[in-house]
Amino acid sequence: MDLLRFITAGSVDDGKSTLIGRLLFDTKNILADQMEAIEKASKSRNDGEIDLALLTDGLRSEREQGITIDVAYKYFQTPNRKFISIDAPGHIQYTRNMVTGASNADLAIILVDARQGVVEQTRRHSLIAAMLGIPHVVVAINKMDLVGYSEDRFLEIAADYNSLAQKLKIKDLSIIPVSALNGDNVVDKSAHMPWYNGDTMLTVLEQVNVLKDLNLNDGRFSVQYVIRPQTAELHDYRGYAGRIQSGTFRRGDRIMVLPSEQTSTIEKIEIGGNEVDEAFAGQSITISLTNDIDISRGDMLITADYQHPVVSQDLETLICWMDDRKELKVGGKFTLQHGTTRTRCSVRSIDYRIDINSYEQLEGIESLKLNDVARVVLRTAQPIAYDPYLQNRTNGAAILIDETSNVTVGACMIE
Repeated sequence: MDLLRFITAGSVDDGKSTLIGRLLFDTKNILADQMEAIEKASKSRNDGEIDLALLTDGLRSEREQGITIDVAYKYFQTPNRKFISIDAPGHIQYTRNMVTGASNADLAIILVDARQGVVEQTRRHSLIAAMLGIPHVVVAINKMDLVGYSEDRFLEIAADYNSLAQKLKIKDLSIIPVSALNGDNVVDKSAHMPWYNGDTMLTVLEQVNVLKDLNLNDGRFSVQYVIRPQTAELHDYRGYAGRIQSGTFRRGDRIMVLPSEQTSTIEKIEIGGNEVDEAFAGQSITISLTNDIDISRGDMLITADYQHPVVSQDLETLICWMDDRKELKVGGKFTLQHGTTRTRCSVRSIDYRIDINSYEQLEGIESLKLNDVARVVLRTAQPIAYDPYLQNRTNGAAILIDETSNVTVGACMIE
């Protein structure tokens, strides 16, 4: 059974937490004691309805204010698939939390309030989803019950979003009218919207093909740890442990080490102490080579017979700035974390900032503030082996870390 990671995003009060709560409730993924706790917590509501959003809004401040602040992860499954749902906050102040949650998502559910239509946060979250290369997008036009389940209103919002999706070049798009509160078109088909002939939300989530999104050709393996037991039984053992970012590695494959460009051959692959013939993207493994060469944490092993990554100190990146205390300026110095590699870097230039509403490229920008998205050129202290982000999400992503506070201040997509 495969796994789908999906994120819900949208503006404040669009019903993201309620939608996930409805999915959990209608797929029977809520334990009896959880349900009892939710019922008790919902007694303060005047209408007597169970507040399904409480299943994901776990912080006291979230429950008091009725908003999502932190990214909430929920694990559930149906007979067809396992899921990790990522509930991202809708408030503009917490857009950086959405970026964090979306970085590993296979699919994005973007909620739109049927009364409000496409708003600024819809555009912002759609831009971030497109920037992050999330291959599948589902637009849930929520609260259809509050507009009388109007087909005309649904078609109007769908047309607005389709024009937005064309600008962002979103390829796999589904638009579904739902009422998360009442369960219309979430797990079961709605009797209130006979004019809608498409799939329910759960059907789309179960049927979307995520295996085709895996890059199984370009072998990329960042070394996290060099294993040297030096015991009597394993006196000469040397293994390189880490996680495969992309591609497939097989026993006997010829590999190259970057940035040194030394070559060798895979002698053995181990997963959990057991030898295997091959391993692929997403698996954590230990690799042993036929000859001893100088390899340390941060080095990258690549399959030599496929396309090689770019090795450079100059990085052209799209950055989402995530610091509310400090601005990004030309000349600023940071620590860049790319895979297991850490190196110092400086900001060479800010080419342009992207306007969230029009998606225009605004030039002449002197600094970036919280939630700004811009094209920035970085210069690193040592060469980085990377692939363009849209070609290989894992090996094209990096973060900027403030050297003083050690706080993550920027999410980078290397172009």
